[in-house]
Formats: sequence, C-alpha cells, structure tokens
Amino acid sequence: MSVDAIGLSENLLKAVKNCGYKNLTPIQQQAIPAIRSGVDILASAQTGTGKTAAFSLPILDAVSGSSNTLQALILTPTRELAQQVGENITTYSEFLSISSGTIYGGVNMPAQTKMLKTGVNVLVATPGRLLEHMALRHVDLSHVKFLVLDEADRMLDMGFLTELERILAAIKQKHQTLMFSATFSNKVKLLAKQVLHTPKTIEVSKQNATSGKVKQSVYWVAEARKRELLSELIGVNNWKQVLVFAGTKESANILAKELKLDGIKAALCHGDISQGGRNKALEQFSEGKIRVLVATDVAARGLDIEDLPYVINFHLPFLAEDYVHRIGRTGRAGKSGTAISLVSPKDEKFLDNIEQLIGRTFERIIVPGYELNKSTPIIHQQEAQSEVVEKKSRYQVTQDKNQALAKKRSDSSNTPKKAAKKPLRSPKNAKGTIKQKRR
Repeated sequence: MSVDAIGLSENLLKAVKNCGYKNLTPIQQQAIPAIRSGVDILASAQTGTGKTAAFSLPILDAVSGSSNTLQALILTPTRELAQQVGENITTYSEFLSISSGTIYGGVNMPAQTKMLKTGVNVLVATPGRLLEHMALRHVDLSHVKFLVLDEADRMLDMGFLTELERILAAIKQKHQTLMFSATFSNKVKLLAKQVLHTPKTIEVSKQNATSGKVKQSVYWVAEARKRELLSELIGVNNWKQVLVFAGTKESANILAKELKLDGIKAALCHGDISQGGRNKALEQFSEGKIRVLVATDVAARGLDIEDLPYVINFHLPFLAEDYVHRIGRTGRAGKSGTAISLVSPKDEKFLDNIEQLIGRTFERIIVPGYELNKSTPIIHQQEAQSEVVEKKSRYQVTQDKNQALAKKRSDSSNTPKKAAKKPLRSPKNAKGTIKQKRR
C-alpha cells in the first residue's frame, strides 16, 4: 500500500516522502487505521518493521499545536531508543506546527527542565527520568490523549512495572493506549490486561519468529577460545560493522580490550559508558571508523544502525526472547543480514531454549583447529592455556612479529654511538618499548 493511500495531512505526507518512504510496511498498514479509529492497540512486530512510524504518524496527525499542552506521551525502556524515536518524531513533524521533546537519564536535567517548562505537544521519555521531572512538577500529564508503551516487553524485563503504574496513575483523563512489543510474553499479556481497554491485537509476524532475511549460524567452540575464533572470523572474512553482544559489562570491557590487542578496532556500548561516549562510539561505528561495537542487551536496545550486516552473540542471552531482539538489529526492513552465535558446552541450555522459542534446530559448526577436547567437554581458561598457545590465530602471529620488530627498533634507537660512550639504557625503561604479548 502506498503512503498516499492512508490519508495523511499534506504537510505530514510531505515529510514522510522526504524520508524516502513510498509504501507502508505490514505493521503500518494495520496499526495506522486502528489507531485513527480510537481503540487501544496491542501490537507485536519484529524490530525494524517500521513500528515507530506506525504509531507516530497517526498521533502527529491528531495532535494540535495551538497550545503548549502535552498531548502525547511515548515511553521507551532505554536512552538510545528514546533518542531514536525522538529524532523520528522531529523528522516527521518538520512541516507541522507542533513541538516535541525527549527526556532520558544520563544527562543533566536543566536543559530538559527548560524544554518542559516551555511546553511540548509530544514527549518521548524513559520512565525513570520522567518520574524525576514529575516529582519536581516540571511536567503535567493531565491533558495526555495518547500513551505509547514502546518495547513494553523490554520495559518489563528491566523492572519498570512500578514506574509504569505510577505514570499511568498520573494520567487522569480518558486516553488511548498503544502497546508495542517485539514478543507477546506472559508478562506483556498481563500488563495489557491492566492498561488496555478492549484492545485490537495486531501481530504481523509469527510470534517470537526471527526474520527470514537473517542467516543464522551456531559455532561450537570452547569458552576459552571464543575470542580467538571471533578475531579469526572477523579478519579472515574481512567483516566490517560487526555488533557483538557480551553477557555483562565486565565481559564487554575485557572483550573490547582483547580485540584491540588483536589489531581489530573496537568500541564499547554499555551502561557504564557515558552518554557522550556511547554516542561517539555509535557514530564511529556507523561511519566505519571502527569495525566492532561490543554491547550489552540493555545498551544496544534502540540502536538504529542502517544496513547493519553482522550480529555476533559472544555470549548467549539468559532470556531466549533477547535472542530475537539481538539478531533483529540486522536483516531489517527486508534486507539480508548474518547472525552468528559462539556457543560452548556451558551455553547449551540457553541454546536449547532459543531453539524451542523460534522452532528451529541449529547445526553446530566446528571450525578446523577449534575442536573441543572430548575428555574435557567444558574447557576453562587455565585448562585451555596450553592449547591456545599451541595454535595461534594469524592475528596473534602478526602481532608477535610487529611487537618483535618494534622492540628491535626501540633497542636499536636506544643503543649509544661509540663516540658518545654513554651507558646503554635498559630496554625496560626505554621510550617506545612494546609490552610483551599477553598469554
């Protein structure tokens, strides 16, 4: 269906066409007419299906810019997603006489406070920061006509149920509630019963399905050798723009550091990185200045990276549903992508849960030279140390050579000429000495 066929206002349609939109996605075809009819919505669609436009366009067409009252509130689980949705709202409303704003944690409040006191018609917010402003009486929800819970499943996974209940209690007048979720988990269904009134359910794809455009593979490897295999896969195949998911912030830090030692430019995206640092990392990643972005689930949710070709699960997620969210970063809007999971024997229970959820059994691929020792099915780091030393990847070999050459040049440059008769400086204290390769 063409974007011309849904009856958008002239100025809104102009902005949409400026974005290059020509046809509606399935979620947009179903959600936009339903939202216009005034009913509550419970919609499930995979990431990258155009759900932001699905709820934003009918809301922007209905909101009035004649006053500075807040009429539409959009809640998102993370700062990154709030930024993404806020930017989309700004783009879509370019030729409309309405105001919009975005508030989230991790940044100072004064600028947000000034914006809220000036007044906005559409507000995108994370629950925690919104409650902070509500407590200070910076925001008034009494005129809200539209409430959107974007990625409701993630908000529940992050423990925002109490915050959502407090926000809902502050919206006094009758309003239309729109819930969007990547999956229909039991928690999502329970929340829907609490906040939605006779909703229209929209599901444009198989529940918990992964995109058919994403090639999914599982590589069977010892836990201690995952990083080695990851470096080899990236280098041998010359992959660019690889989003790697780590299980924790600590493991993400270690992995990014080791990838850099392997000669692969990498950056971090997790909760301990400042907002400015995360924005810079994402910008460098999008521009191809770094090859790998190592992220955690919470930080990566909402990342909008156009044409992302590769997603790698260095650690499988604890929740099987998060696998769907992760690989939804690639293969978006009908484009192809590749998702690879590095799985060790200790991950097998998580892999079983994923296979059960998506209704698929993966072949376990074993790369030659990375076979597991059958007598020790789970190889811990110390036990595998000798094996790692025996078989180095091409990056380790290259790095050792580079370090040896650098040390040789350093020692040579620090050797005094005979005429000077100065004592030799210890290589240990010599400027430019290269640290020895870690084992």
